[in-house]
Amino acid sequence: MKIGPFTLTAPLALAPMAGVTDQPFRSLCRQMGAAVAASEMVTADVRLWNTSKSRHRLDHRGEPEPRVVQIAGGEPRMMADAARRNVEMGAQLIDINLGCPARKVCNHAAGSALMRDTTLVRTILEQVVAAAAVPVTLKMRTGWSRANRNAVEIARMAEDLGIAALAVHGRTREDFFAGDAEHETVAAVKQAVGIPVFVNGDIDSPAKALNVLAQTGADGVMIGRAAQGRPWIFREVRAAMRGASAAPPSLAEVRVIMLAHLEALYSFYGESQGARVARKHLGWYCRRHPEVGHLPAELLTTGSAREQLSLAGAFLAGLIGQTARAA
Repeated sequence: MKIGPFTLTAPLALAPMAGVTDQPFRSLCRQMGAAVAASEMVTADVRLWNTSKSRHRLDHRGEPEPRVVQIAGGEPRMMADAARRNVEMGAQLIDINLGCPARKVCNHAAGSALMRDTTLVRTILEQVVAAAAVPVTLKMRTGWSRANRNAVEIARMAEDLGIAALAVHGRTREDFFAGDAEHETVAAVKQAVGIPVFVNGDIDSPAKALNVLAQTGADGVMIGRAAQGRPWIFREVRAAMRGASAAPPSLAEVRVIMLAHLEALYSFYGESQGARVARKHLGWYCRRHPEVGHLPAELLTTGSAREQLSLAGAFLAGLIGQTARAA
């Protein structure tokens, strides 16, 4: 698959997720097989960029190509300016957010709220494509509500205006994350356009990825929540796409992956903030592995990066020993 001048090593993307897809997590997922990984969404209001959160979201030092920054907003000139400035800072692809269902985003007429106003969407796409000077992609939902699934209309408009690729989550904004994703609309989008289309939503296994690709005819798969605590899902799906299989990681490999992830978080955020950010990832790793049981409380409360790393390593080393003895 190609997006602009970039040939992806696999049709496999990490979905941008606020509070999750920071630089350490993107890098880890890329190592695990994701061919492209967008930043957490960055506000288009550049006046708000001088905060610790925004500075971290705009940081993609050392990332492999293509470097993707997702921007969110509802004012065309701000969106165009944000695209231009991110390119100046090294972004190689700009992704426009028409998919976020969060109230705090939709209440500012951004994210999936924009799908109610196709005239405004047209203006935003025109101005961002003109300003960016790099390929622009678009992530959206199937519509604002079940009664108004207008993804096909917006997809056709986007292609006409020069958008290089689309990602479609199989829910409306009204659905938020409830129920099952429906991919019939994604199939209709793929039939309507000639640019690459990623299908997104509820893809949590290699079998599901292959089934959804067959159902929709989409060019690629975008995985979000299923990668939390399980970044190796990209390795597993990538193998399935080649007609092979990848064994799930052993607990010993999980320990290596998790400890390296923790150290990357400490390096990126600083030890104190890194330890706080790490707590949710530790919880996700635990949730994905029932054999882990409950993590020690002090692992999730300590503010010391060194202690957290030591506790995590010792805890998993103990589990590995128990597993070996049981065998």
